[in-house]
Order: sequence, then structure tokens, then C-alpha cells
Amino acid sequence: MARPFILITNDDGIQAPGIRHLWEAVQEHADIAIIAPHTEKSGCGLGITWTKPLNVRPIQWEGNTPAWSVTGTPADCVKMGVSIILDRRPDLVLSGINNGSNAGRTVLYSGTVGGVIEAAFKNIPGIAFSFADGQGPSLAVTKKYISPLVMHVLKNPLPQGTFLNVNFPQNADQRIVGMRMAKQGLGHFVEEPDRRIHPEGVPYYWLGGKWSSCEEEPESDVALMQQGFIAVVPIHVNQLTDQAAFKQHKAAVDQLFTDLDPAAELPPAGRTR
Repeated sequence: MARPFILITNDDGIQAPGIRHLWEAVQEHADIAIIAPHTEKSGCGLGITWTKPLNVRPIQWEGNTPAWSVTGTPADCVKMGVSIILDRRPDLVLSGINNGSNAGRTVLYSGTVGGVIEAAFKNIPGIAFSFADGQGPSLAVTKKYISPLVMHVLKNPLPQGTFLNVNFPQNADQRIVGMRMAKQGLGHFVEEPDRRIHPEGVPYYWLGGKWSSCEEEPESDVALMQQGFIAVVPIHVNQLTDQAAFKQHKAAVDQLFTDLDPAAELPPAGRTR
């Protein structure tokens, strides 16, 4: 039986400790390729590179794992991997382990998550892994929990357009009480710009941020992580339409053009004149 083929990426850069821990956690169970940004791309979300060329360079990696760095974002890495670099289509894309939490609405800014969203757009399942302690305790504590979840997803495929957003809690090396399927929470970071003065006298800013707490559901990733759980959120990106708003506003919005130009003859929906 053929071994599964996994593509690993991240947004902290190909030299970040987290990506090596992720590779170590799964390398015995699958054939792996690594394609990751040349430098850190935190906060780039699903961004891609349009305005400058992408350079792809092979990188030496332990165990003869094929690896490349890309001068772009995690989404660029997945695009280049699937369309140019790899000679096999991945069965799964893993991203991380991110230096910092991607719980709550921070998920919308995350380059770590952007990599697996790009995979989901290509109907490749994905899992994004993040570690709340950042530069704190050793990432090694995450390894034994990653492999069983990865193997579960390989054996029990996710629906098309769905990926998993996995976050390890604070103090994970001291206390992990369990793993729970969760709902994406509401908490997020809000800007807290730090104003500084350049030696030439011109002000500049580091955007910065501070956590904004919200009233969370007990099953949210934020609430569960506070109790010491690993939170696993299934996120669906295939159908982005708010169906309730579509039904509520459709008739009125469709009528707006007619009200502005009563003489106009509208073609049936889905057809051009």
C-alpha cells in the first residue's frame, strides 16, 4: 500500500523550529515534501505575490526529505508546489507549527491558515497547527498529538473545502487535559500602534496588538484552550455566501437597478443581453 504524500508549509519561514517539529511528528508515517517561505510571512493571511517574481530554491533537509524555499507567502508555496515543483499531488497539506495562537478571529490574518485555505481551494485537505506559547516552552510536547490527528484525517477524509485549525494551549508542556473538536471563537488582536522617531526626526510605527476578549461559547477554541485543551476547529471555505442575507436582501437589491432606470430591460439571471 502506497504511503500518503504530505506537503508541509508554514508562515514563520523554512528555518523556523516549528516546521521541523511538524516534520518530525509525521515523517515516519508518510512521504513528505517541504515548501515554505524563505523568510517570515506572519499575518499575510491568504495573500499571494503578484508584483514581483517568485524565486524557488532547493534546501537540504534531514532524511533526504525534498525541501524548497519560496520568496513568497504560504499560499504561494502551495500554489507553486502543486502546479510547478511537485510531481505528485499531495494527499494532505500541513502548515505550522505556528509561533503563537491562531484561535478566535485571528485565524483571518494567519499565513499559517492561509496555506491550508489554498489547499482547500484545490480540494486538498489540510491542517493548520499553532502553539499558543510562542517562544515559550518546548514545541516537542506537541509531537505525540499531531500524528494521531493526521492519520485520522487521512483515514477519514474531510468534506471538500474544509480544513482543521488546531491550536495548542498555553503551558502545554505542563498541562494538556485533552483534545476537543471546537468552534472558532470571537477573540482577536486589536491594533496598539507604537510610535517611534527615526533618527532623521520622522515618526514611524510598529502596528503592535493586544488581545481583545469576547464572551465566548463554552465550545469555542478560545474557551477550551483556557482550560488546557487542544482545540480542533473544522473551517469550511467552499461556500462563502451568507444564505440568510441572500434570501433577505435579494428581491430589494435586484430591484434597485430597475428603480433607477425604469426603462431598462433586465435579462434573466445568469444570461447576458
